[in-house]
Amino acid sequence: MRWLQILTASVIPFTALAAKKPFGDRFNDYRAKSLSSGPLKLDDQAYAQLTKAPRDYSVAVLLTALETRFGCTLCREFQPEWELLGKSWLKGDKNAESRLLYGTLDFVDGKNTFQALMLQTAPILLFFHPTVGPNAKLDSQPAKFEFTGGPQSAEQIHKWVSRQLPADVPKPVVQRPINYIKIVSVTTAILGVITLFAVAAPYLVPILQNRNLWAAFSLIAVLLFTSGHMFNHIRKVPYVSGDGKGGISYFAGGFSNQFGLESQIVAAIYGVLSFATISLALKVPRIADPRAQQFAVFLWSGVVLCMYSFLLSVFRMKNGGYTFWLPPF
Repeated sequence: MRWLQILTASVIPFTALAAKKPFGDRFNDYRAKSLSSGPLKLDDQAYAQLTKAPRDYSVAVLLTALETRFGCTLCREFQPEWELLGKSWLKGDKNAESRLLYGTLDFVDGKNTFQALMLQTAPILLFFHPTVGPNAKLDSQPAKFEFTGGPQSAEQIHKWVSRQLPADVPKPVVQRPINYIKIVSVTTAILGVITLFAVAAPYLVPILQNRNLWAAFSLIAVLLFTSGHMFNHIRKVPYVSGDGKGGISYFAGGFSNQFGLESQIVAAIYGVLSFATISLALKVPRIADPRAQQFAVFLWSGVVLCMYSFLLSVFRMKNGGYTFWLPPF
């Protein structure tokens, strides 16, 4: 019997050591696994082992459903961002000073866990705080992040995770890989634009320096904006309207209302008046034949008179109290 007592006494220290090992070495064991794969791929058993108390470390677990049959588009969109966050954290926290592990539990591998937590949607991020040690929290319930705002970036989740950790704990930044395809594409596009401009410059520069072209663009812009083009876009006015008698009304009553076609008619009137005035000021004085010049003066003067008379009649249609008029309208 003495030898049995000696054997029992010698086994007790090893038994105590084995009892302490899951708590003491659990973090190191799981961290060693994550160094080669990023966030740990969990199942029901691994999830329970990783998150059970007591624990002197933090755990961030993403509950997701990646298979196409579940129809979780948000899960598949966020998964690369989650992988990037986990790998960046491991790379930046080489000495494991933050005592934080990242894990992923897919619905296929963790149906029992999803049922136990009574989850109806995915993805959901759970953050388990330490239960023992200097950073332990009394509340054993994990912090939950639900993706109600749509897809999240790795940087946004990094901010949320950082808020769960103590202020003095290192929080490695997200390190995105260099996108060489984007760099090459942007560089090629810039070089293409520069080459195109260099080749086309002898043909484009004279056009861009043409005074008549810029004058035409300026005149068109002035006519559009003075006739109420922006008013139509802001107020979403109708193009025309019925007059209540089976016909069509082209002009809206009141100076604070207008139709889409009305602004086009007014712009056309302004355009004709502008063209007639420019012709009288620039074209008519250059006519060498006195009879032709006299005819042009009467012609353009008549155009100005008729268009301005029609413009005043439009004002009277919009407001019956408008007192000015001019023949023939």
